[in-house]
Amino acid sequence: MTMLKWITKDTNINFMKARYFTYILSSLLVIISFASMYVKGFNFGIDFSGGVLIEIKSEKPINVEEIREKLRPVKLGELNLQTIGIEGNELMIRALAEDKDEVAQREAVAEIRNILGSEYEYRRVETVGPQVGDELKMAGIIASVLAIAAIAIYIWVRFEWQFALGALLGLFHDTVITVGLLSIFGFDFSLTTVAAILTLVGYSVNDKVVTYDRIRENLKKYRKMPQEELINKSINDIFSRTLLTGVTTLMAVIPLYLWGGDALESFSFTILSGLIIGTYSSIYVSASILNVFDLRAVNHKDEENYFGSIG
Repeated sequence: MTMLKWITKDTNINFMKARYFTYILSSLLVIISFASMYVKGFNFGIDFSGGVLIEIKSEKPINVEEIREKLRPVKLGELNLQTIGIEGNELMIRALAEDKDEVAQREAVAEIRNILGSEYEYRRVETVGPQVGDELKMAGIIASVLAIAAIAIYIWVRFEWQFALGALLGLFHDTVITVGLLSIFGFDFSLTTVAAILTLVGYSVNDKVVTYDRIRENLKKYRKMPQEELINKSINDIFSRTLLTGVTTLMAVIPLYLWGGDALESFSFTILSGLIIGTYSSIYVSASILNVFDLRAVNHKDEENYFGSIG
């Protein structure tokens, strides 16, 4: 109860004071993200790279080296064996496609099942050919670009160009750094990850739109207040709402990341990191960048156009 009262109480934090430091921090994070994407690339999942993915479970702990030796005759790419779960009785077997078609992959899966026998429970079996993987990769890129373009058009129509520019900079910032973290830490990049990125893009845009609406309201309400102080006040006005929304989402995502298993690890990490980055950028990218412009001149011009059209 005390924690909730602290979160919902009125705040008077000077967010704008740290804006020059955060400009540098954000620029460094974007540069590091691009560098990692260029140098390290991505750990593409089976969806995009093509290949075989099998998850097995045993009643007793699994000896990884013993399984690796048993599967040595299988004609697939280099096998990647990794235990999952906390008891050591679950194993993920993964191999990239290496230009093998789906028929050859299904034959390899049948060979693996024949070698391992009925001693194991097969919890997940996936095969994706290299051509299908490339098609899914292209479809994921197109879906992401179209979604972000649609959001960009909405923001451009909904706000003055100064606000739209700030929102698009924030959106670019959030997407690049989140994707960069996936590259840096080597998380699987799959269709599930694309879905997570688009989810956080929607969340991030919503947060920025709420902040901008409050700034525009305060521009009309406090006509003589200095602009930097007004932006600070606007952020503080909705800060409790931002905290409550963020904490509620974190309460749902953190258990997914900790106990959701390998299948949800990349998804939950993307949402978790994107949530923190998006909240940060709503304040220190999209809102603070507005102080570069004369918002009162923009607001005054809009009012003149509005009353002129009435007259």
